[in-house]
Amino acid sequence: MVKTITTKIDILKLAILISPIEKQIVTLLQNSDKKAISLLYENYADALFGVIKKIISDDDTAQDVLQETFVKIWRYAKKYDSSKAKLFTWLYRIAYNTAIDKVRSQKNKKNNEVQMETSSVYKVTSNELNQDVLDIKKHLSSLDDKYQIVINALFFEGMTQQEASDELDIPLGTIKSRLKIGLRELKKIYDPQ
Repeated sequence: MVKTITTKIDILKLAILISPIEKQIVTLLQNSDKKAISLLYENYADALFGVIKKIISDDDTAQDVLQETFVKIWRYAKKYDSSKAKLFTWLYRIAYNTAIDKVRSQKNKKNNEVQMETSSVYKVTSNELNQDVLDIKKHLSSLDDKYQIVINALFFEGMTQQEASDELDIPLGTIKSRLKIGLRELKKIYDPQ
């Protein structure tokens, strides 16, 4: 069970435990003095790098995380409260959380990358493709002109439904209806079941 500081004597004892350099750094941080960063780096960089290296084994990535840590320390300096935690504890938490965030982002990035070795996109041969299905324009000509015009505008000319409506001078609702019916008719050609 953690003992809480309840008396002024306990607070004074805690204040005595704070080193003069730590007091100086805290004062500089609170005043947004850039000297604080160089003092922090001189006094805490090795320890924080050790914290990060326990989580991230790659030296280059760990160095990047250390730099990110110091940026966050500077950004959140005004939020540091010496009555809640010693300076090193606060610095440790920032370094630890930054390292964990980096590991998570790398895992997410790795999971989201397309694995080209397992992709079958480039392994498809022309013999495996149904050539009738690929020639949509040929089959499109079998539809009524009103459906051909709408599908051609939307799929081959790259217009939006609104643009096709404006260009062809056809109401938007009619564009949508003709698209739906035209696609249904094309489906019957490709999947005659």
